[in-house]
Amino acid sequence: MLELTNEEATAPAVEREQRVTALELFFDLVFVFAITQVTGFLYHDPSWLKLVEALAILAVLWFAWTGYAWLGNTAGTDEGAIRVVLLSAMGPLLIASLAVPHAFGKDALAFGIAFFFVRGLHLTAYAVLARDDPALRVVVLRLAQTILPAAAALVLAGALPGAWRAACWAVALAIDYGGLILRGTENWQVEPAHFAERHGLIVIIALGESIVALGVGASSLGIHAGVVTGALLGIAVAAALWWAYFDVVAAVAERKLRAAASAERALIARDSYSYLHLPMVAGIVVFAFGVKTTLAHVDSHLHGPAAAALCGGIALYLLALSTLKRRNIGSFNYPRLVAAAALVALATAATKLPALLALALVAAVACGLIGYEVRRYAESRDRIRHQGA
Repeated sequence: MLELTNEEATAPAVEREQRVTALELFFDLVFVFAITQVTGFLYHDPSWLKLVEALAILAVLWFAWTGYAWLGNTAGTDEGAIRVVLLSAMGPLLIASLAVPHAFGKDALAFGIAFFFVRGLHLTAYAVLARDDPALRVVVLRLAQTILPAAAALVLAGALPGAWRAACWAVALAIDYGGLILRGTENWQVEPAHFAERHGLIVIIALGESIVALGVGASSLGIHAGVVTGALLGIAVAAALWWAYFDVVAAVAERKLRAAASAERALIARDSYSYLHLPMVAGIVVFAFGVKTTLAHVDSHLHGPAAAALCGGIALYLLALSTLKRRNIGSFNYPRLVAAAALVALATAATKLPALLALALVAAVACGLIGYEVRRYAESRDRIRHQGA
């Protein structure tokens, strides 16, 4: 048996940082399926209305997922009751995911009921954690005052037709997202490493879904020059999106979160992660629909919704990243705003260009932005990435 030296015996214990657990990753697999369903929802019936509905579905699913991210961050474990609740919640989340293709149609009630159980189990787990923590009980009570009405509105949506259904969805989203701002983050606690890692992994998951959409779209058409070119251009865009986030943004965001005091840390976590990561994920999902449609029309032109998705998805992603920099550092990333504006302008022209050329131009803007940033910010990138500054 090894013996400790005097120095080792008296050295202070090193605090272990909380990491994402295997169960949390397992739980996220169901969310991957939900994202895939949203892309399919758009692909099989592309229209402006379906695009708006898809974004609403994604926003609802995102808020449920980010609630479980906060739960895992608070629990710090996947043992005991938390394990049971997470595994149990995967069932209704899967049912809600299965209902996504007709969430505004014949499966609206099934979606609403399943989603209500997803949110209810989230609150149940928080209540278990708060048994011996008065401050956390206050947080759980505040959460229940927004989560339950929002989830109930979606159940009601399933029982109502037409415009009333859409109104219920709007009310649910307003309660969820607006309530989080109005009720504040008092008594919330955040473990920075876990929170940043969990959200970084969900960006990876979304990027992975875009590659799956790319692969499915290509494999259904067979291998020929147009499909090969489109697939390579699509993976180039996905790589640029990965670079734009993980090169320095993810590290800076985590360090900002880590350096903040407790109260400010909760606000940063809410704004930078719970709010601003949604448009990033939404941008990737919308782009996935656009690139899948592009591969199916390499020899023709894109219709309006598909062209808007192909160009606007990347623009939304870059806008969110720039806004994240504004939230954390105090200034926008202007090259990314310029690239986003160029992509928005391209969306109109994309309906008149061959689909493959439109994708090539999107790839040129995305990859050109990364190339510019690598050269323009070489010194600061090196400092952030390798010197921890």
